[in-house]
Amino acid sequence: MLDDALARHPHARAVLAGALPPAGVASHAYLFHGPAGSGKRTAAVELAAALLSDGSSDPANAAQRVRDCVHPDFTRVAPSGAALMIRSDIDEPVVSAATRTPFEARRRVFMIERADTMNDEAANRLLKTLEEPASFVHLILLTDHPAAMLPTIVSRCQPVRFEAAPARQIAEQMQHQNGIPGDVAEACARLCLGDGELALRLALGEGELLRAAAQTYTRALIAGELHNASGQLLIEQSNVQKQRAIDAVNERISREAEVLGDRDRRRHEREGETAAKRAGRRAGTQTLDDGLRLVSLWLRDVAVVSDGLPALVRNSDRAAAIAEDAQTVDSAHARAAAEIVEETRTMLALNPSEPLLLDALASRVERVLHA
Repeated sequence: MLDDALARHPHARAVLAGALPPAGVASHAYLFHGPAGSGKRTAAVELAAALLSDGSSDPANAAQRVRDCVHPDFTRVAPSGAALMIRSDIDEPVVSAATRTPFEARRRVFMIERADTMNDEAANRLLKTLEEPASFVHLILLTDHPAAMLPTIVSRCQPVRFEAAPARQIAEQMQHQNGIPGDVAEACARLCLGDGELALRLALGEGELLRAAAQTYTRALIAGELHNASGQLLIEQSNVQKQRAIDAVNERISREAEVLGDRDRRRHEREGETAAKRAGRRAGTQTLDDGLRLVSLWLRDVAVVSDGLPALVRNSDRAAAIAEDAQTVDSAHARAAAEIVEETRTMLALNPSEPLLLDALASRVERVLHA
């Protein structure tokens, strides 16, 4: 229910209170913004469910079909590329579809995830729909980075702010709902910077291996052992997630192709091959970005311990290793190195050679740490 999704978001609750049917009037476009894992996506789906179940002969069924993403008047769009949402992601699914009347509801709702990744061409195509929407159209744009969006897009949407969950709340949720040990849950909650989804990724599955890879890479640099900082462990984790995403898409395409004729099957498989490559690239890039974030935060922890503030350490379950590294590097050099890592994270969108990127990063960080 929408009320539950907005329970800890007073700004969002105040904005959306007047949007709900039957008495409310929803805006033609909303911009839901806030950290990943703050609940934007859940709230957007629940808002869509409320709008599309209005007037239905079976409101509960209509709302559930929205949650299951099978309602014909609900469209959910995400980038097909590794880093960008391109024109084809927007053109037919949103721009063209928004000119057609609803199938069964009184409205059509379009939810656009990671809206900040739209390239200029995609954004300009969407702009016309935002400027002159049909009366039955409602668009919900989601972003973790509103500053990265075109001002012309932002100005045509009603902003709805979502707050990051406190680290304590994220940790308690992971312990109670996922059975994660307390010390690990606390550390991952601190490391995620309010991103509940990242906290779970770090605590479950290969998250421990990713943390270990980032720790090995960073501590080799701090120790001045550049020959041991190849970044290979980080790349291996990136490749694991990349292959997992490719396999998932291929499995879905194969299952769907079984019910198609020969001609449609070949076309579906060709499109599926492209989709699998894009999904793999997204997953691999995301994993490497998560790893570099961990490198940056380890350096930041070294800096705060060097400054005499051990209570601020985010890798709280590895405080002894952080304290040991703080004996080697002063806070100014550690912070300068962390800034270089953050700068490198922004370069992932350029699709660089990842081994070369990590080798270059290691060289730059090592020079700063041991200047």
